[in-house]
Amino acid sequence: MRSTRRIALAAVTAAALTGLVGCGALDKALDCARTADAIATSVGNLQQAVSSASNDVTQIDEALDSISTELGNLKNRTGDADLSKAVDDLGKGVDSVRTAVKNGDTTPDIKPITDAAGEIGKVCTPG
Repeated sequence: MRSTRRIALAAVTAAALTGLVGCGALDKALDCARTADAIATSVGNLQQAVSSASNDVTQIDEALDSISTELGNLKNRTGDADLSKAVDDLGKGVDSVRTAVKNGDTTPDIKPITDAAGEIGKVCTPG
């Protein structure tokens, strides 16, 4: 319920801030907010997989795949410079962690991913 209110508020705020009127602006803002929420969920799963006692590489890979899928959704609408930078940073972080895991690191540094995901959340849900 809280997430739904946040998404609705983000949509209205984004439409007001951009000065665009109509369903297109609201749809774009809602999509961005939903994608930011999905990324946040996937990042939470990644944090849990990395910090778990077993350091399950399969779970780490699944979380990275989910983040990559959502990144693909955002890359199609990166007209905002801050969003473009955060998307690029998140992509680099995912690539870095994926490489580290492939090289046998079961406790990779995921801070670049969490930082970039936080920036995406800020851009997609203003206020």
